[in-house]
Amino acid sequence: MFGFITVNKQELKFKEFDCYHEYYCGLCNTLKKSFGRRAQLSLSYDMTFLVMLLTSLYEPENCQSCCRCFAHPFKKNAYRTNKYTDYVADMTLVLSYYKCMDDWADDKHMSRKAYADLIKKNVQALSECYPEKASVIKDNLDALTAAEAANETNIDKLSGIFGNIMSEIFVVDKDMWEPHLRSIGFYIGKFIYILDAYVDLEEDIKKKHFNPLISKDVNIDAWIKQLLTMISAECAKEFEKLPLVEHVEILRNIIYSGMWTQYELKLNKNNKKKDSSNEKSL
Repeated sequence: MFGFITVNKQELKFKEFDCYHEYYCGLCNTLKKSFGRRAQLSLSYDMTFLVMLLTSLYEPENCQSCCRCFAHPFKKNAYRTNKYTDYVADMTLVLSYYKCMDDWADDKHMSRKAYADLIKKNVQALSECYPEKASVIKDNLDALTAAEAANETNIDKLSGIFGNIMSEIFVVDKDMWEPHLRSIGFYIGKFIYILDAYVDLEEDIKKKHFNPLISKDVNIDAWIKQLLTMISAECAKEFEKLPLVEHVEILRNIIYSGMWTQYELKLNKNNKKKDSSNEKSL
């Protein structure tokens, strides 16, 4: 359900992409240092966006360095970290744990259960540090599981539950920016849930898995685009209320373009299938 909130690389300058990649590597490196190599499996573009958003808003002191990693053993990669990288790494692991347990409860994915067991002790310690956030994540994932088990088809309700999770994660401090960050997180969460359902629709039909879009008697491509457009517009409106300067062009690239990358790929795939089907029918 993750990896959708990323950059549109083609529309970024080289130095902007390098900067984005440094924060991505910084989050990866922090996960490893804090929790071991196993934690790096939970790395996502979505949470890299959060690191950059919080960094741009609160302007903490950055630490810049270089390191080799398992993925790039022959070359040192530059990375950036700050106190918000630490926070996002913590939230990444907590969210990954409860999502894995949710997947295990739903479909008995052994790999998800095995990974959850690997990071369980770390998450238990983090839950003591962030009791309110851990509770919000767990309670809402439980609510989402229950709704899906009951074959709930109201995608606004379902995506809103996941939006509640991301809303809580996006808030670090109870300050004047909390309402805007909470709203951005909420709309990001809704966007992720709906786009994930759209991308997985065909596979879920084949495997007879739950998907709230299966019962929809509409032009799915157009209907999903309308939903995502409304959600992304609300997200952008809240985003533009923040006094961001540093990295703002990268963040705008993600909000206005990068978020749509997976939708466009899926839409193009659907259109090719329709064209192929039409050619066979002629």
